[in-house]
Amino acid sequence: MATLFVVGMSLLLLVCAGLVVDGGLAINARMRVADDAEQAARVGADSIDVQVLRAGGDIQVNQQLAQTRAADYLRGRGYASNQFLVDVQQDGTVDVTVEDTTSTLLLGLVNVHEYNVGAGAVAAPETDETGGP
Repeated sequence: MATLFVVGMSLLLLVCAGLVVDGGLAINARMRVADDAEQAARVGADSIDVQVLRAGGDIQVNQQLAQTRAADYLRGRGYASNQFLVDVQQDGTVDVTVEDTTSTLLLGLVNVHEYNVGAGAVAAPETDETGGP
């Protein structure tokens, strides 16, 4: 009976350790995905249409350039095209959603082999409407 108890407790402790270790890996992966989504949105929102700016001083995002630059940034970070969505709004707001998976180390022993993680971010060009710094 004592052997059965020790084996059961050992398995329980192993699962708890798996939750701690693999949970930490999942949180880290979620933070990485969120950082990548935020940076891709910033890159997209930074895609100002220079010709419009020079012609009249209005800050306007070049929608096609913003879409391309944000997508290229995410591909450069290792994401496949089916793992992200970049949506550029008419007002210049860039909305980025990224999804990824992370493998587990210990929870694979109880048939949990990966976590799905995702994040989204929104960015818009900075405009200074006061006329000063």
